[in-house]
Amino acid sequence: MLPATASLPYEQKLEHLLKQLAGLPGAVVAFSGGVDSTALLHACHAALGDRVVAVTADSPSLPRAELEEARSLAVDIGARHVVLPTDELARAGYRKNAGDRCYHCKKELFVKVAERRSSIAPSDWAVVYGAITDDLGDHRPGQVAAAEHAVLAPLIDSGMGKDDVRRYSREVGLNTAEKPSFACLSSRVPYGTAIDRELLAKIESAEAILRAHGFRQFRVRHHGDLARIEVAPEEIERAFQMREALGRNVQAVGYKFVALDAFGYRSGAMNVLLEQVDKD
Repeated sequence: MLPATASLPYEQKLEHLLKQLAGLPGAVVAFSGGVDSTALLHACHAALGDRVVAVTADSPSLPRAELEEARSLAVDIGARHVVLPTDELARAGYRKNAGDRCYHCKKELFVKVAERRSSIAPSDWAVVYGAITDDLGDHRPGQVAAAEHAVLAPLIDSGMGKDDVRRYSREVGLNTAEKPSFACLSSRVPYGTAIDRELLAKIESAEAILRAHGFRQFRVRHHGDLARIEVAPEEIERAFQMREALGRNVQAVGYKFVALDAFGYRSGAMNVLLEQVDKD
């Protein structure tokens, strides 16, 4: 259910957000370097000054390029940044890759923050993360883990959705204002297929090829020996024109077959398999 603030004009949502943040003793921001968490980190820094710290979970599911971008963004915003090693793969529920995989990922992060709390921030600082109203109607088991650890979602509380977050990002000059959406590498693997370090490294290497060729919105979906490439619909023609080079390069990282998805990139494309996993 959407909060009542979702119906407010953008200016009132932003006022609500900054007022809520200013009322916190301080904030520990779960920071991935994506559009939403970057906007939240900036807003926290604007409202709280030095009483904010960004925490990025460093694990095999986070591409090195995304980690380095997160480091750079934190520097640009002026916020203290802690890179916290996490090991989701040590959790059987995560490796199993059932429909609740994201729960185990967020659980690992929030547990590690709690364990390291004394070295990260004062105990009365709130832990916050960048969930937005658009997430409320989607399959987001990570929200359960957030609730279990009393992690706040100020953007949701203020009624802010993706359009609001991008508008704020443009207004304050964040480099992420037009950044394509991103999810961890494990989201490329069909639910029910076990995840390990080698598989995530393989997917990261395949996606690095698309990044090197200048594609902005993309995924390499893993289907055993087959890599299914999704790019933004407007980039499908270019991908098709260079299909042979892309195919050879992706095969070189370990795939036998490479396919270009005719529909292009779709957020949550693997969620269509959830019903089958639940039946199993």
